[in-house]
Amino acid sequence: MSPDILVVDDSSFNRLLLKRRLAELGYPEPMMANNGIEALAAIGRKAFDVVLLDLEMPELDGIGVLERLHAQPNPPPVIVISAQTDMAGVIRCIELGAEDYLPKSFDPPLLKARLQAVLEKKRLRDLAAERLQALEAELESARRAQLSLVPRDFAALSRLRLTVAAHMEPAREVGGDLYDMRWIGKKHLMFVIADVAGKGASAGLTMARSMGLIRAAVRLADGRNEIPDPGDLMALANDDLAADNPEMTFVTAALAIIDAETGEGRICVAGHEAPLRLSPDGVQMMDGYVIQPALGVIEELPYSSAPFALAPGETMLLLTDGVTEAQDMAGDLFGKDAVIEALTGQIDPQTAIEVLLKAVAGFVKEAPPADDVTVLAVRFSQEAPGN
Repeated sequence: MSPDILVVDDSSFNRLLLKRRLAELGYPEPMMANNGIEALAAIGRKAFDVVLLDLEMPELDGIGVLERLHAQPNPPPVIVISAQTDMAGVIRCIELGAEDYLPKSFDPPLLKARLQAVLEKKRLRDLAAERLQALEAELESARRAQLSLVPRDFAALSRLRLTVAAHMEPAREVGGDLYDMRWIGKKHLMFVIADVAGKGASAGLTMARSMGLIRAAVRLADGRNEIPDPGDLMALANDDLAADNPEMTFVTAALAIIDAETGEGRICVAGHEAPLRLSPDGVQMMDGYVIQPALGVIEELPYSSAPFALAPGETMLLLTDGVTEAQDMAGDLFGKDAVIEALTGQIDPQTAIEVLLKAVAGFVKEAPPADDVTVLAVRFSQEAPGN
């Protein structure tokens, strides 16, 4: 495909000479501009593959054109046309983004070499941009697929005396966090939150694998009319993850099963952030359980669960370390104390999550996300919602 070339020079002789030189080299007839103002107008109408830009022109010179192009996204490559003695201006043009310069002798071999070099660099940049765009599209598709894995219809999941809510925000297009909620039988709810060490596509694949293992075990138990032990579910997932794990990728998780009529349940915590109990009396870290090793590290490791009970009106909140370790511009961490402060006085699951996320956003401000952020909350009510 023939390149589109723009020649910008106030000298009609130079324009004609360049036109002839380009024709001799086999290039198509270029578009012409008499000064910088005409050049910017032409660039605004058409995407050029290269611009041959005179340095000294009335109204708007080459430096002025480059200064304006420098502020625009994806400006065309520019070769500055200059007298060999005017190197200070050439250097300034290079600083502003010009690719190269061409002496006004317009020597054909030199013109050919510099045009070929600039056009080849542009071709490679365009190719890289196309591939990056395709990759971003694939990652966005993967992001949507990952978000579709987690339940979002919290109204349908809220049954009997339980009200639930959750939020997951990957730091990149694909993240390493997950949460899940599954009813087992008519009155037991399994809920889990987990975090893969690392971020990106690899962490996302490990997380999808972990979710699949836990879901399969829950469905199998449900089909047998059994209420599985959270420790057994963790052990099953751990054995599969640890069996072929040369990179020693590990997963922290907290998994609980609660009786929606009594508020009693069992919980298993594998190297994860401590669950929080939200009540009218304040926010406390739950106790009565043992923090066990993360999943994926040691095969055939037994995991145990511990009992817990939510009193009517209390909420259990689970989160990943993307909340506590959220960083501001100075690198300071949000911290557990700030989590407790933000959640004090909050009981409703959805409101508690929104208040916490708002506090984190106010802390990090313009800092880029350091990790995935996931929060899950389950409330045990005085009576079934709607009663």
